[in-house]
Amino acid sequence: MTMRVLDVWWDARLVGQLTQDQHGELGFAYSPEWLGNDDAPPLSASLPKRADPFSRRECRPFFGGLLPEESQRDAAAQALGVSRGNDFALLDRLGGDVAGALQLLPPGERPATPNPDQRPIPLDEGALVRVLDALPVRPLLAGEEGLRLSLAGAQSKVPVVLVDGAVALPAPGQPTTHILKSPIARLSGTTENEALVMRLAAAVGLDVAAVQPRVVRDRTFLLVERYDRFRGEDGVVRRIHQEDFCQALGVPAETKYASEGGPTFKDGFALLRRVAARPAVDVLKLLDAVIFNLIVGNADAHGKNFSILYDRDGPRLAPLYDLLATVAYPELSPKLAMRIGKRATLGEMDPEGWSAFGADAGVGLPLIRRRVSEISQAVISRARDVAGEVMRPGLDEATLSRFSAMAAERAAQCAITVQHPRGGNRYRSPQARS
Repeated sequence: MTMRVLDVWWDARLVGQLTQDQHGELGFAYSPEWLGNDDAPPLSASLPKRADPFSRRECRPFFGGLLPEESQRDAAAQALGVSRGNDFALLDRLGGDVAGALQLLPPGERPATPNPDQRPIPLDEGALVRVLDALPVRPLLAGEEGLRLSLAGAQSKVPVVLVDGAVALPAPGQPTTHILKSPIARLSGTTENEALVMRLAAAVGLDVAAVQPRVVRDRTFLLVERYDRFRGEDGVVRRIHQEDFCQALGVPAETKYASEGGPTFKDGFALLRRVAARPAVDVLKLLDAVIFNLIVGNADAHGKNFSILYDRDGPRLAPLYDLLATVAYPELSPKLAMRIGKRATLGEMDPEGWSAFGADAGVGLPLIRRRVSEISQAVISRARDVAGEVMRPGLDEATLSRFSAMAAERAAQCAITVQHPRGGNRYRSPQARS
């Protein structure tokens, strides 16, 4: 087996090469031109510019972090006929359009330039249903002719574009603009759940990706607008670089949970203070995200669900995404993906937990108390209205109502708990109390 190579491109500029040697070991090296350009940034906070190549241990967290995870990786590998553990082979087949600004292409192949004669074709209802049917067994439509698409995550999804509001698969090399997420089959109402929680986050003032719940032939799905894409005045869509906290901290995706060695909130706050252009702003945004996730009952906020966006204003915390009230599903663990002030589950949070969290985050307790109170009150006042705004024919109105009531109840409890005298009763979720 000879050395295999993928060229890594950023906005039609060659950054370097990802390699796999005869023993299957990954490596990455920046190109001399990229190293010689003082304005060219590093690919990752975990991959600083240097002449020496990076080993597998150093570069795999970033490049492996571009790929789907868990069962989605298994299904994609099976559809492509490659090993699930072969990051290089998966990127070779899926790396044409990934999260962020990069494209991974075979040597000699350059990023495609916009071709006005090569346009995406909108999917009619039948085709859209076929896509929804295919995603569980072929994540990202792996193996579909002309598609080389990848996204991290453990949920069935595929990057798409919109043509006059209609969902379409991209033309070869075209940057995608939205993510189509199908419901999680084993959990009821996940489209309604995620749409409500994401819209509620936006309604209370958090920076969050825009979402639209849609229905086709009684099948629901969610469209998420990509924040790592930018449409210029010329109408051309361009990619914006980003990386999640695991990639930035050099943590492999399979250890994304803090209990397995993944990032903690302390790590996340320290990372923002180190790399963000305006760290004070982003520290407060991450604080609000932690509080909101606790209020709505999202225990699955791990290191790959927070990202850094490298746009024209400099590195900053990316808009929030993948927000789901996991507390609505008793079959899911209440264990927090990242502990909050040494509290391990959603039902354990108390004043001492908030105090410990403030020490980890480097944020004063009075500010935390104020933001918990303000966000809680905003959730209480907006939850029902947001459920009404999300509702459309084909969605389950009773489910939306139940989710919104749950969010409002949890918000009321959180507002009380953060102010409770030391040693008082801990907050317990509605499910824990029943």
